[in-house]
Amino acid sequence: MTACSLIKRLNAPMLAGCRVGLLLLAVQILWVPVAAQSLPADLVTDGQPINLQQEKYQQLFTELTQKHKFSPQELLEIFEDLTINRQVLVMMDKQWEAKPYYQYAPLFVTKNNIREGKEKLALHQKILDQIETTFGVDREVVVAIWGVETRYGARQGKHDVLRTLNTLFDAYPRRSDFFRKQLIDYLLLCRETGINPKGVMGSYAAAFGQTQFIPSSFRDYSVSFDGDTKRDVWNSVPDILASIANYLKRSNWTLDAPIYGELGYTLKDPRLVTAELKGRKDKVPIDLVQRVQNPALPPSPQNRPVTIVGLELPPGGPFDKRFVAGYPNFQAITEWNHSNRYAMAVTELAEALGR
Repeated sequence: MTACSLIKRLNAPMLAGCRVGLLLLAVQILWVPVAAQSLPADLVTDGQPINLQQEKYQQLFTELTQKHKFSPQELLEIFEDLTINRQVLVMMDKQWEAKPYYQYAPLFVTKNNIREGKEKLALHQKILDQIETTFGVDREVVVAIWGVETRYGARQGKHDVLRTLNTLFDAYPRRSDFFRKQLIDYLLLCRETGINPKGVMGSYAAAFGQTQFIPSSFRDYSVSFDGDTKRDVWNSVPDILASIANYLKRSNWTLDAPIYGELGYTLKDPRLVTAELKGRKDKVPIDLVQRVQNPALPPSPQNRPVTIVGLELPPGGPFDKRFVAGYPNFQAITEWNHSNRYAMAVTELAEALGR
C-alpha cells in the first residue's frame, strides 16, 4: 500500500494536511541545493596551505619535469610554502565588466585619464609615430588601452602572480584548467626572461606589467621596441606601447578604419536582435545593418561583418540601451578583452584623446 492510498482512508482534514505537508517537503527538497551552493571563496580560508600532494599537482609536476625540463629542485623552490589568496577568489566573482555600461564606462573615461592620456600622446609622439608605421595601429587606441589597464602604469596590481595562479588553479574550479595553462606559461616566461617567479605583482586574474598581459599573452604578443632584445612590459614605454599595438595588429586591426557605428536605441530587424543577444561571436553583414538600421554607416574594411552591441543606459529614461555596430577594429579590442563594455570604454577614451 502506498502512502497516498493510506492517506485516502483518513478523513478529509487529515488528507488536506498531508498534502500541505508533502508540498512543504517538496519545497524543502528543491530549496536545499540552491541554499547549499557556495562560491569558491566560501570554501577556503585566507593563507590556507595549498596541498601539493593532490593528484592534479602531481600531474602538473610530471609535465613540468618531463615536458618542460624543470628539475625537482627548481620546482621545490618555486612551489614551497604556497598558500591560498582568498581575496583573489572573491574578486574573480565581482569583476568590473559585469557592471552595466553606464556604471562601467565612467570608471575609465575620466577627466584625469583624458588629461594624462593627452600628455602621454605628446610625450611619446616619436615612438608612437614609429609604432603606427610598424604595426598599423592607431596611437589613440594604444594609449587608451594603456590608460584603462593600468592608468598609464600607475596601477599594475598588488597580488603576487605566482600565488594568484596557484590559488586559481587549486581553488577556482570553473577555470582551473585555464589557470593551469597560465601557470605553466608563467614559469616558462620567467625562465625565458630570467625573471624570478616569486615577487612579480599583478591583478587578481594574474595579469601583470603596464600592459596587464596574462602569461600566455606575454609569450605570444610582447615585443622589444627599445633597441635591446628584452621584452619589458614593466618599465620600457616603447616595449609597452609596441606590445599593445602588436596584439591589436595580430587581431587584424586596420589603421584609420572605423571602430563602431551608431545604431540608435531600437533594433529594427530580428536578425540584429539575435546578434546582440548572442554577443561578440555573432556577426551580421554590414550591408544588412546599413539597409535596415542606418544607411549612413561607413563601409567595413574588406566588407567584413560587424557585431551588434547593446550598451546599458541609466534607468528611468525612455530607452534601456544604446546600440552600436562593432566594426572589425572593435572586434580586435574584444580579442584583447572579451567584454563589449571594455571595448567601448577604450574606444570612447581614445575618441576623447583625439579631440
